[in-house]
Amino acid sequence: MNLQATFESTREASRGLGLVPTETIDALLLDLAETAVAQTPFLLAENEKDLARMAPDDPKYDRLTLTSARIQAIADDIRNVARLTSPLGEMLLQKELPNGLQISKVRVPLGVVGVIYEARPNVTFDVFSLCFKTGNACILKGGSDAAYSNAAIMTVIQEVILRHNLDPAIVALLPPDRQATEALLQAVGFVDVLIPRGSQQLIDFVRSNAKVPVIETGAGIVHTYFDETADLAKGRAIVANAKTRRVSVCNALDCLLLHQARLVDLPALVAPLAAANVLLYADAQAFTALRGLYPTDMLQPATDEHFGTEFLSLKMAVKTVNNLEEALTHIAHHSSKHSEAIVSESPAHIEQFLNSVDAAAVYANASTAFTDGAQFGLGAEIGISTQKLHARGPMGLEELTSYKWIVRGDGQIRNG
Repeated sequence: MNLQATFESTREASRGLGLVPTETIDALLLDLAETAVAQTPFLLAENEKDLARMAPDDPKYDRLTLTSARIQAIADDIRNVARLTSPLGEMLLQKELPNGLQISKVRVPLGVVGVIYEARPNVTFDVFSLCFKTGNACILKGGSDAAYSNAAIMTVIQEVILRHNLDPAIVALLPPDRQATEALLQAVGFVDVLIPRGSQQLIDFVRSNAKVPVIETGAGIVHTYFDETADLAKGRAIVANAKTRRVSVCNALDCLLLHQARLVDLPALVAPLAAANVLLYADAQAFTALRGLYPTDMLQPATDEHFGTEFLSLKMAVKTVNNLEEALTHIAHHSSKHSEAIVSESPAHIEQFLNSVDAAAVYANASTAFTDGAQFGLGAEIGISTQKLHARGPMGLEELTSYKWIVRGDGQIRNG
């Protein structure tokens, strides 16, 4: 693939995307959803080629895996995006200056969005649908682990684009090699923003080497604090769901913080985790409370390295704290600013937690598994931004837009 030519073609194709009628966009997306489901056997067969090259115990294996149910869920997300109101053209501000100038602030596409991601073939569908809905072209750089899956998905997307008489260059899939990554990082003038989705290592690499603007997404070191006032039944359900619903996703629970007054309830609190074969790394107090009451082969003493780790597997750290302040300090030192939660029946403690924790999504008495664009009513997401500039949290349609100032006059000139 001639990378320079690909960048030029996608940039050129992006110029008119913001003018494509909403009816055309929505019809294409609904067609894509139907086609993805119809092509399930093809997609699964190609996905199996990728899975055959990865060890099942690799933390990325679950993210790489496509199933009929997951393809149906992807199709549902695409339909959700189609049904949402496009933010393009939204009037953010409108006023008339004393000199008669009419000024308005209007939402517009970013332009060309580049996304670098690892073993997550669903991202190929998600990024295209969200970018297309917002008038953005996109350049995708998937990892070699998902090469067959991504190529198959791109075949389906391109088929649908051509069926609707649009330029297939509005989306491009780069080769899964390092040369393509380096070229995308340097694509000044062709890519307006670059979004890495994957491990902290990938995000750090992109941030350190990109010459185009970057929005950081992905890595989640997630805590849930079980307060001294917490309801045990709520806590059991929340902790089990946050940890075991899908262990390989960035909103999965990594560290349970427990008020020392509730150590007696710890065995009951984590009992569902034992049934799910979750290995616990417990600090000294938690280890003592669990010894003999949690499976011996799934209980180990915690070391410093276990706190601040994104496990992406059936592993979790347990830390005992003396009070809410200590929990807040631990989170401040170890959080990746993704998702954090408190389980508490104290309104004062809840408000202090929600107002003090610096994270994209902060929860009270709910599972962090909800940090997801579809769950937040955004249709789907292009990622979870863990930074503060431009976008934060699940990135849906609005987060894929910028704005421009439109000034209308009648001959005004500036004096002085």
